[in-house]
Amino acid sequence: MVAQKEPYEFPAILAFAGELTAWRMQAGMSKIELAERLGYTPQLIGQVEAAKNLPSKQLAEDLDTLFETNGVFLRLWKLINETRHLAVLPRGFSEFVAREAEASTMHVFEPGIITGLFQTPEYAYEVMKAGRDREEAEQLVGKRVERQKILDRKHPPRIVAIFEEMALRRMLGGRSVMKAQIEHLIDLAERHNITLQVVPESVGSYAGLMGAFTILGFEDGPDLVYVEHIGGQFITDAPIVREYALRYDLIRGAALSADQTLKLLRTTLESL
Repeated sequence: MVAQKEPYEFPAILAFAGELTAWRMQAGMSKIELAERLGYTPQLIGQVEAAKNLPSKQLAEDLDTLFETNGVFLRLWKLINETRHLAVLPRGFSEFVAREAEASTMHVFEPGIITGLFQTPEYAYEVMKAGRDREEAEQLVGKRVERQKILDRKHPPRIVAIFEEMALRRMLGGRSVMKAQIEHLIDLAERHNITLQVVPESVGSYAGLMGAFTILGFEDGPDLVYVEHIGGQFITDAPIVREYALRYDLIRGAALSADQTLKLLRTTLESL
């Protein structure tokens, strides 16, 4: 498992980290001494104690044996493993998914890839697999597919989604995966509640260079912004939300119209 820059916020992982620190200190051992005793690197021990890396089953068993804990670490590992699909979500993303399900409107800007709500499972897997093992990537794909159910409910949200043309050119998974993905986008673009727009490659500097964000609108509450490139944070301050709304308008101004985008999608599909 690749270590994170920021600690996981999932309770079971934090509990494992806390227990590891407590048992190690009670034994009077440094991280280096514990690592040498068990045959792991000090870096891994430090990452697990800091909740920046997920423990393996073998590490849990080794800790239980060394400290004679009667299975404390293995039980925590099982809890982590059973709910791992939650543990691997980015910080703040679980809350975003909950608010996304409540939204009546969404204005999505995702520059480099097709936005998650519109990804096929095969395309989503190609996005998710970098730096992850197969099981973890598949769990994340499952969560993504679960999110997409809001598109098929009786009263789906009104969605405007913008991405850059490079997202269509990047051959994630090869031609067959991209062909199915673009066919899916064409089907979505023909729905009454979905508007797709693409920023063409010919556009130079524009308002979207600062990164991905989503504006969620609600029938009974103020709009909010979810910004991905600063660690997955919500913005609720009204003046800043208005600034993002203005930026979104500027991005739409740089993008092809919905009809032009549909034409581009069909042309791209024919070339695959």
